Amino acid sequence: MVKTDTFLQDSLEDLGEKGCLRKLRCLSGSQGREIIIDDQKVLNFCSNNYLGLADDVRLKEAAIVSLEAEGLGSGASRLVCGNLSAHKNLEERIARFKGTDAALVFSTGYMANVGIISSLFGRNDVIFSDKLNHASIIDGILLSQAKFKRYPHVDMKALEGMLQETREKIRKVIITDSVFSMDGDIAPLDKIVALAKKYNCQVMIDEAHALGVLGRIGRGAAEHFGVEEEIDIKMGTLSKAVGSFGAYCCGSRELIDYLINKARSFIYTTGMPPSVAAASLKGIEIIESEPERREKLWDNARYLLRKLKETGFETLRSQTPIIPVLVKESENAVRFSERLFEAGIFISAIRPPTVPAQTARLRLTVMATHTREDVHYLLQHMERIGKELCII
Repeated sequence: MVKTDTFLQDSLEDLGEKGCLRKLRCLSGSQGREIIIDDQKVLNFCSNNYLGLADDVRLKEAAIVSLEAEGLGSGASRLVCGNLSAHKNLEERIARFKGTDAALVFSTGYMANVGIISSLFGRNDVIFSDKLNHASIIDGILLSQAKFKRYPHVDMKALEGMLQETREKIRKVIITDSVFSMDGDIAPLDKIVALAKKYNCQVMIDEAHALGVLGRIGRGAAEHFGVEEEIDIKMGTLSKAVGSFGAYCCGSRELIDYLINKARSFIYTTGMPPSVAAASLKGIEIIESEPERREKLWDNARYLLRKLKETGFETLRSQTPIIPVLVKESENAVRFSERLFEAGIFISAIRPPTVPAQTARLRLTVMATHTREDVHYLLQHMERIGKELCII
C-alpha cells in the first residue's frame, strides 16, 4: 500500500485549523429560490442565478428540442469537426445583443479569460489589473508572461500613476472585472476608458456578474456607463444571469478570428454541447425582452442592502445584487453559515484564499424570483444570529 502523502495530510489539517477547509455540498433538483441540500429544503441566497432563469421552463424546452435534433455531445473540438450550427447561432445572437462585429463562445469563464489574455499579450506587454480581479484573470496574466502591474482596488489615481511610469511605445492593456464577485461593487469604467485614451491603452472587461444585471437592456456595466464602443475586449459568462453555462468574448471580427487561431483553451477543447448553446440563446432572448425581471432583481437588492445596513451589518461597498456581510474571522463565518442553514437558509461562508485574511464573509446574492417574504425571513435570522455571534 502506498504511504499517505504527509504534505497533503498536513496541508488539509492546516486548512482545518484555520477554519478554511472547504467541502462540497450536494444539491438535489433544480437551481432556484428554494433548493434541497442534504434532504433539507432551504432558501437559496448564494446563487449567481440572478434572474431566476436556471430552471426556467423555456430554457429547458430549448435544450430538449436541441437534444432531439442534435444529440448530446459535439464530438470534437470546433476546429476539427465540432463546430455546430448551435454555436454559430449563439455567437451571432451574442454579437447582436452586445453590439459588436463578432463573438466567440468558450466552454467556461475561466477558460475564456485564460485563453484570451494569454494569447493576446506576451512578455513585451504590460497589463494593469485591479487587485480584486477574478482568479481566472490573474492566471491568464501569469500565463501570458506579460509585465503584471496590480493597482489598488478601483483606485484611479494609483492606476494613472502606474500608467505615467510606463513607456509610451510599450503595448498596454487595462483589465478589470466590471462587477466584483466578492465585494459587489462596480468598476468605474467611464474613468478607466478616459485613462486608456489618455495613455494609449486597450481595455478588457469581464462582465460575468454584470450581464443581464446592469444596463437599460441588460448588456452589462459598459452599457450602464455608456462606454460600450470604447471597450476593446468584452468577455462575459452565460452561467449566471443567463441561467445556462459557458462564456463568450465579443469584439472586432479580427479579434475573434485571432482567438480562433491562437487561444489554446478554445482550440484544444471539445465544443460546447449544442443543447447548452440553445438554452443560452433562449436566456439572452429573455433578458432582452423581459426587463421586468431585472427591475424585480434590483428592487430586491436595494431593499435587502438597505435593511442589512440599518441592522448594523458591514456590507463593504456593495452596489449590486451581490451583498457581502463582513464577519472577519473564518470560524465565525462558518458558524454563521451553519446556523442560517439550521434555520432553512443557504448562504456560503467565503474565506481565504478566495478573499484576503480577516475579511471572511457571508456572500449574499438576491434573485428576481425571491419574494419579499423570503427577504424578511432572511433578515430576521441574520439579525438574530448576528447578535448571538456578536457581529452586530
